Amino acid sequence: MRIALYEPEIAGNVGAVLRLGACLAVPIDLIEPLGFVWDDRRVRRAAMDYIDHVAVTRHASWADFHAGHGGARLVLLTSKASHSPYDFAFGTDDVLLFGKESAGVPEAVAAVCAARLRLPMAPGVRSFNLATSVALAAGEALRQTGQLPAAGG
Repeated sequence: MRIALYEPEIAGNVGAVLRLGACLAVPIDLIEPLGFVWDDRRVRRAAMDYIDHVAVTRHASWADFHAGHGGARLVLLTSKASHSPYDFAFGTDDVLLFGKESAGVPEAVAAVCAARLRLPMAPGVRSFNLATSVALAAGEALRQTGQLPAAGG
């Protein structure tokens, strides 16, 4: 299981996702361009010392990521879908893909994904925060595949 962030724009969200990746032992792929300077102190502030416990791979572009992701199944989490991750069968090698905060992913990126899922939420709201979406989807995917770390570390 991997988490991929497509052109993330907010350093604090990336920091929170890096911390989540460290806590859940899930590698993180960052697909550039990023909407902030990578050495931005806000990333480290949000990730804290957890940044030293997560495998992060930066990709210069979508093309670089797509060419090098090894053919694993891409599962897109998007507000433009109708199927729930709670009704989906995740696989142990899935890559959970999340779009940029302001616009998601372009249709050309969505088109190559094997599945498009939408987290359930109350009527009248558009979407969760990026880091919250990653936590909910990754937690369910890891639970289904038996890859959640043991309680208590």
